[in-house]
Amino acid sequence: MRRRAGDRYRRQAPGQPRAVGYLYVLPALLLYAVFLLFPLGQTAWLSLLHWDGLTVATWAGADNYRALLADPSLRGPFLHALALLLFYAALPVALGLLLASALSRFRVRGMTFFRTVLFLPQVLAMVVVGVAWRSILGTDGLLNDTLRAVGLDSLARSWLGDQTWALPAVGTVGTWVETGLCVVLFLAGAQRIPRELYEAARVDGAGPLREFLAVTLPALRAEIAVALTLTIVAGLRNFDLIYITTSGGPGNATSVPAYEVYHRAFETNEVGSAAAMGIALTVLIFALTVTVARLVEGGRGGRDKPGARGGRGDERRERGGDDS
Repeated sequence: MRRRAGDRYRRQAPGQPRAVGYLYVLPALLLYAVFLLFPLGQTAWLSLLHWDGLTVATWAGADNYRALLADPSLRGPFLHALALLLFYAALPVALGLLLASALSRFRVRGMTFFRTVLFLPQVLAMVVVGVAWRSILGTDGLLNDTLRAVGLDSLARSWLGDQTWALPAVGTVGTWVETGLCVVLFLAGAQRIPRELYEAARVDGAGPLREFLAVTLPALRAEIAVALTLTIVAGLRNFDLIYITTSGGPGNATSVPAYEVYHRAFETNEVGSAAAMGIALTVLIFALTVTVARLVEGGRGGRDKPGARGGRGDERRERGGDDS
């Protein structure tokens, strides 16, 4: 009997029975609960209080959340964060697709060097990036010196001190940081696209643009989803770059939720309001990442429906026909 029971356990897949699988994930789940879920729950509780961090807290209910909707000074950072997504997510993904498509289409010598240079901003500490770009964008920085050297003195300005240009200037730094990540992701995905698809498209008379739209773009759907998720999260939790370059100024022109949480919690002692803003930022990040994932899964689901042209069903039917 004991031998048969041992044979039965040896035949089971790793992690079976299910209770054994739960034991495998239990240590990681405990760490996750202690270091993430518990602080998140504590922040949610603080968001329901009026508290300056020192004296006794009083019950606020949903007042801090209502203030997020009614107070323009609290809504502004969220609008700035959404505007920065154009620079942190949309532009890097578009530039990454363009560069990856060009680099994968033509044989480029020194591809490893180009990949390293493009990915370099990702491995630099954001504090270093902020200090370097603050110097470049300063009144007497490299950018203004270059403009003056080519006779465009009228365009020179304090880019980070101008109410109009401060937010786009910070966003440009974000584009510089995130583009390398997108290029590396898309290049890795483009290497998995069968050459036969491009050859078939060329036989049908497709040009470079048509090849990109019909072959490259659909094949990189998963990589685009990963890139969008990573860049959206990076754009919304942007704190260190804002802190180093502008500290939310001039005025509140570059204030974003992550910086405003720090400002309210540790400088103005509005802990409850800061906690409510942190919870709202978490919900916004979760909603946007889920939306991106659903859009990608919806596209895959459409291709996988029975009868869908080019779906897995067709592949299985064709394989079955060949076998017969």
